[in-house]
Amino acid sequence: MSQRRQKPNPLADAVDTRRRRAERARAEGERTPWENVALIGALAWQIVVPTLIGTALGRWLDGLSGHRVLFSALGIVTGVSLGFWSAWRKARVK
Repeated sequence: MSQRRQKPNPLADAVDTRRRRAERARAEGERTPWENVALIGALAWQIVVPTLIGTALGRWLDGLSGHRVLFSALGIVTGVSLGFWSAWRKARVK
């Protein structure tokens, strides 16, 4: 009685690996790739919107005060800082 050695089947191995990963993701509550894309999009908007608001407010204040870019720069820095802080808080929760 001879034992035949089975040839490695890369397709079966790949399917088995994917199945194990899916089971582990369900057990651990891991997000799907599309949920990750949605989270990245939401975080990007949380950074962009405060930056644009800070820039617009800074430009308006520069126009009122006669400065060239003082308040614009402060508005950009403040908007980016608030945006990243907000995104960081949201990413930690998710």
